[in-house]
Amino acid sequence: MKLSLREKFIAIVDNDRLKKSDAIILLEGDGVNRCKKAADLLLDNWADKLIFSGGINNLDYGSFPFSYILTELKKNGIGSKDVIHEEKSMNTLEQAINIVEMAAKLNWKRIIIVASHYHQYRAFLTFLKQVILSKINLELINAPSSDLLWFEESRWGRRFDLLDSEFDRIKKYSSMGHLATFQEAIEHQKWKESQV
Repeated sequence: MKLSLREKFIAIVDNDRLKKSDAIILLEGDGVNRCKKAADLLLDNWADKLIFSGGINNLDYGSFPFSYILTELKKNGIGSKDVIHEEKSMNTLEQAINIVEMAAKLNWKRIIIVASHYHQYRAFLTFLKQVILSKINLELINAPSSDLLWFEESRWGRRFDLLDSEFDRIKKYSSMGHLATFQEAIEHQKWKESQV
């Protein structure tokens, strides 16, 4: 049986290999549940700085203000001086645009993207599209918060149910030209593996 490109893409995202990077990008969403993963990566020295990307304040949607995020990061051993807040972004596309612009300006070569497991696929494709459009050599490393519960109820829904809506959005935003294709993601992975 031959797997589809989508199935292969999922396997690659779920099993990416960590590399020392220029920054860890913690994407806003899913409350404070992604903070521990990002904090652990920083404490394990996978990068020297942590960027929290997002400026939405909507508790019912899981978009918590930066003050909540910083408090949670501090609980996990991260100091204020280690965190930069990119506060202009109001959605995943804007996060990708703003972070890729930041990466180009600062000459970053590699970033680690931290989202919840259900959201990582769309986040990665959105960031990759901006990398392609920007024509910069930036490795995108996937490090989803993979230890989160799938069937836990929250104000913004169960992650298992949100997974369906994420792939609906991948289809929708792909048709709008906002996302890289599964094939482009696989080619990016192949290119990453050729980099030192």
